[in-house]
Amino acid sequence: MVIEQINSLVQAYPISALIIISAVLTLITSILMMHFTDQEHIKNLKKRQKELQKELKECTKKGEHSRIGELNNEMMELTGKLMKASFSMKQLVITMIPFLLIFRWLRTIYIPLYGNWWILWYILASMVASTLYRKMFKMA
Repeated sequence: MVIEQINSLVQAYPISALIIISAVLTLITSILMMHFTDQEHIKNLKKRQKELQKELKECTKKGEHSRIGELNNEMMELTGKLMKASFSMKQLVITMIPFLLIFRWLRTIYIPLYGNWWILWYILASMVASTLYRKMFKMA
């Protein structure tokens, strides 16, 4: 009964519903990410990354090619650390099955209406929501 009501709402307001669903799923993902990752460590890595980018820019202007190579190597190493710190296997396991089920349901509703183009609305809404949540929660 509740599922039928949700389906009828989604079909009555397809784009609005997709944006809301995207925002809710992104909120869940953001909260889990905040909980399962060390945000302070990620912020420190990003701070160092900005410092390295600034140094690279200065070295490029000065033509210090040997220093540029060193900085690029450190940047590559830092990027690897940042990716490792941002990835949470627990978050993936918790969200994977429910999200796959939700996406399967969304496909049954949106493919007849928009073909595969519905995913662009989802991605766009998700990107906007993610940016807002990151600022709201002061995430790295």
